[in-house]
Amino acid sequence: MRIRPVSAVAGALLVLSTLVLAVPQAQAAPGGPEAAPGRAAAHAGVPLAIGHRGVPVQAPENTLASIDRAADLGITWVENDVQRTKDGALIVMHDTTLERTTDVKRRFPRRAPWKIADFTLAEIQKLDAGSWYDRRFAGERVPTLRRYLQRVDHNRQKLLLEVKAPELYPGIERQLASELQRAGWLNARHVRSALVVQSFSAPSLKAFHRVRPDVKTGFLGAPKPSELRSYAAFADQINPPHRSVTSAWVRAVHALRGPHGRHLEVSAWTVDNGDRAVELARMGVDGIISNAPHEIEDALDEDLDEQDEEEDDGLSFLSFLGL
Repeated sequence: MRIRPVSAVAGALLVLSTLVLAVPQAQAAPGGPEAAPGRAAAHAGVPLAIGHRGVPVQAPENTLASIDRAADLGITWVENDVQRTKDGALIVMHDTTLERTTDVKRRFPRRAPWKIADFTLAEIQKLDAGSWYDRRFAGERVPTLRRYLQRVDHNRQKLLLEVKAPELYPGIERQLASELQRAGWLNARHVRSALVVQSFSAPSLKAFHRVRPDVKTGFLGAPKPSELRSYAAFADQINPPHRSVTSAWVRAVHALRGPHGRHLEVSAWTVDNGDRAVELARMGVDGIISNAPHEIEDALDEDLDEQDEEEDDGLSFLSFLGL
């Protein structure tokens, strides 16, 4: 066996000690979401990869096809957006207008600017929500929230549900709670480990928390550390744009407990670069929201393999030294 120089041994010991000391800090936050399948997601301290509107790099966003594709790829947590039609139905769509992701301009050319709130559910269900993406998805429809929830359950997935532009839809928080109740999503199993409701609007999130204080909630944004305590009164998660995340900020979030007595969590968005995902993981984030969650999981797996190899090398050196 070739004897390694002392500097190499010392380096290995440093790596090992760093890994050992990091273990307690890397534990998932108490009461956090159950991990998705897959080696990285099941490993303590590795963030969940959450499908942003499903897997929009492979299927049209916020459609049943998109969350089905996420299920095929082993992605358990998916994110979606909910809004309300003219006649009061809750549907799944990101934009407040129908123009970008449907053929509404062709079907209703004189109804610009094609706001969701100006169309009935029956009119919206006539729209093609797949052809804009690829002809393979022609005929894909804008799902109602009820249908979407049923499919998420069917796929054994879990949901990060965003209340989009709640200022446009007065009372949507109470209506959303009622719809979740009717769909069976406010039972103990879903509330405990399969549902988070989030919003950019603090007033909306507070309103939903008042209606259903048992449901986990997330605030979308990156408040200053000095402001975090006020959000902890009604939010279990603080979910920032990934470019604003620093290690110090994550520590400040994790230091606080939310309305359910558990440490606040952090899910960063929207991350489609594996190297950045690894950086965020090492900062301690709990979730990474991505248009390509399967690629993020692969990057986290690869980084985990490298860490395991470093740990094995360190243990080998310790064995060699008789420690």
